[in-house]
Amino acid sequence: MSAQAPHDQDFLAAVVIPHFNDGARLRKCLTALIPQLTPARPVDVIVADNNSTEDISAIITDFPQVRFVTALKKGAAEARNMGVHHSTAPRLFFIDADCIPAPNWLDMALDQTAEDGMIGGTVTVFDETPPPRSGAEAFETVFAFHQQSYIARGFSVTANLLTTRATFDAVGDFNPRVVEDSDWCHRAGALGYGIRFVPELKVAHPTRQNWAALRKKWRRTTSENYFAGGTHAKARLCWGLRAFAVAGSGLLHIPRALRHHALNGPEKRAVVVTLLRLRLVRAGWMLKQAIFDEPPINT
Repeated sequence: MSAQAPHDQDFLAAVVIPHFNDGARLRKCLTALIPQLTPARPVDVIVADNNSTEDISAIITDFPQVRFVTALKKGAAEARNMGVHHSTAPRLFFIDADCIPAPNWLDMALDQTAEDGMIGGTVTVFDETPPPRSGAEAFETVFAFHQQSYIARGFSVTANLLTTRATFDAVGDFNPRVVEDSDWCHRAGALGYGIRFVPELKVAHPTRQNWAALRKKWRRTTSENYFAGGTHAKARLCWGLRAFAVAGSGLLHIPRALRHHALNGPEKRAVVVTLLRLRLVRAGWMLKQAIFDEPPINT
């Protein structure tokens, strides 16, 4: 797959969307985003496809306003890097292929002061299946994407992140071996770039529907966090000790799940079971990593 011919105009910003084998959601994302484009405020929309095996030729045909490029290296971080390097726009807006931007998302992004640094917006969640929620859906309803608290800790998820090219050039590419959004934002912070929260800048993300999808997410995240801390003997010892804390930490979060206003009784019970199960499974992965080490997982 090659990029479509560049437009002969200067763009105010580039929207970078990584994609891999999720055409139905990508179509929904673009269907919500493309009507927000206006000639008065030109924006370069780039889908960086991670060498999907799924045929997305119909999507390419249906959205001629979008440039599609191929990232051969595996991982969303590599796809985002490829998208950035295919544009020269002075501002960079990141959103994920499975996210649906609010109708005013692009205008809201463009209205932000184009100062160097980072801006994170709200990420809400929604279910793609009818009720009742599964344990995985209930878990994500309670625990996924608390952007305001993330930003207070110095990072935003790349599902809804704005920055400038000057900032990106100074910080460098996303690192595919670690949790790329928090790592990149913390590297930017270490260089003195600030981050702020704009709650009105909204996208919606689907909850993961089942245990397999939730497990896959956390398996990858656990691997990325392991490598972020280093793999030398002392780091692995600390990682192994941390595993015991993770195993018991689910108990501390049960009240939060039980108080959640969006869940009914059976869903609250389901989220508690999922919470405790996930923490125990994560602890097992961590102990295995600490003892045996492991190659990177990048899916």
